[in-house]
Amino acid sequence: MIEQFINFVIRPPRADYNPDQYLWDSEFTLAGRKYKRIDLELTNERGHTLKCSHYVPATVPENTPLPCVIYCHGNSGCRADANEAAVILLPSNITLFTLDFSGSGLSGGDYVSLGWHEKDDLKCVVSYLRKDKQISCIGLWGRSMGAVTSLLYGAEDPSIAGMVLDSSFANLYDLMLELVDVYKIRVPKFTVKVAVQYMRRVIQKRAKFDIMDLNVVQYAPKTFIPALFGHGSKDIFIQPHHCDRIYDAYAGDKNIIKFDGDHNSPRPQFYYDSVSIFFYNVLRPPLIPAVLDSTKLEKYYDLGGLKVGAGKNESLLYEIISSLRAVSNDKASSSSAPASVPNGSSSTKSVVELLAESVSQIAINNETDLDFLLDEEHNLREVDGDSNSTESHLPRNKSNEGQDGEECSLSSSNRESWGRCSSLGGNSDEASSSGRCTANSNPHKQHQITLKALATPLRRIRRKRSPRPKDRKFMSFNWRKPKKEKMEKGERETLTQRLRLCFLGRTHHKRAQSA
Repeated sequence: MIEQFINFVIRPPRADYNPDQYLWDSEFTLAGRKYKRIDLELTNERGHTLKCSHYVPATVPENTPLPCVIYCHGNSGCRADANEAAVILLPSNITLFTLDFSGSGLSGGDYVSLGWHEKDDLKCVVSYLRKDKQISCIGLWGRSMGAVTSLLYGAEDPSIAGMVLDSSFANLYDLMLELVDVYKIRVPKFTVKVAVQYMRRVIQKRAKFDIMDLNVVQYAPKTFIPALFGHGSKDIFIQPHHCDRIYDAYAGDKNIIKFDGDHNSPRPQFYYDSVSIFFYNVLRPPLIPAVLDSTKLEKYYDLGGLKVGAGKNESLLYEIISSLRAVSNDKASSSSAPASVPNGSSSTKSVVELLAESVSQIAINNETDLDFLLDEEHNLREVDGDSNSTESHLPRNKSNEGQDGEECSLSSSNRESWGRCSSLGGNSDEASSSGRCTANSNPHKQHQITLKALATPLRRIRRKRSPRPKDRKFMSFNWRKPKKEKMEKGERETLTQRLRLCFLGRTHHKRAQSA
């Protein structure tokens, strides 16, 4: 019984697999992008061969290094356990490196050490990635034994950007004592510690490590790497209190997630989402635009007069098309009357028509909502159909207004009427005479202007102050005293005589009273 328990610790069942059958293909497509698997071999300090795989994008722009996450599998595991990690990390422009630890999978070695010698294997992998100029920073993702390995190595290498630690044990000696009770090994209680001491000597002789050294809690206060802890609430193999002890003693930035499940159960989706967000924040991967083939877009979508340039970022257009298709299908299904198809033509609307209908429903609440479509002269931006010129401004000469029907004046007095412009799918009869937008005679340019309305970023353009109208008069206040007007000679003499008569009459009246 004791011998079986020893083999359970240091010689678990070994995964024997075919890499081409259990791993991702050498070239595969994930989330619309192409990736490749690079298989390689490394040699650790003990001379054991390590079988490794590196998942990278098929094409990477020059001078654009990408971050890398090293996945560390658990006891009796292998590098095939990282298949789920590839789905989480690769779409975020994070490469994935996985390996078979010594004594596991297809790598050399006879015994595992539950993290003690595995940290040296991890050191070998990190040294290899440091020499690669296409790798920017490194993160660790470990599960069970791999989580212990990441903790032990992280205490020695503070340059690691972040770690995800799933179901790690706190102390191997305490774990062995717990497993005796969990698996109901028929050993008298007073002999359990004696049996553990015997197993300690046997393991030290065979696997060349001491189980008493695997006290992970004592390494936690020395580690300052940002870490995300995860543990199943129903794990009976490594109970949740192990993770709590490490989490409480950990010195770096930390967070913990508890989820339903046991030690080997599939992890829930919200846990993988948290892992993806964590690595995105600590690794800061560069934004590499997805390049879509224009022929595929034209194959699956009716682009009408819209021309997609090859080699350009069309992921935003792809999302817009998919969203408009979904909205259009929902409206069609909810309608009580079936849509009529004139002349037997297809009822599927082109992308440009869907864009035009969407723009016609845009609500303009403020006159500044349309500033991102105007240039500095308050003119509408237009997309030129020529491949050599991707953007041109509308003519500014007022004498050309109404000749070719391609101009739309956008002064502050008629911006609301521009929202009903016929070139964006609205009704031109509702437009006022001062801000009317004449129907475009060229439907191709109408579609291009519509696309510009949705593809232009919502930025504000500084506008010049419009000149004040000349006929407008502003009231001015003059605080100076008005000047005295000069009086003519006759007026002065008349005023003097009146004053004299008034003075004489008043004097005569006073004398009469006194008499």
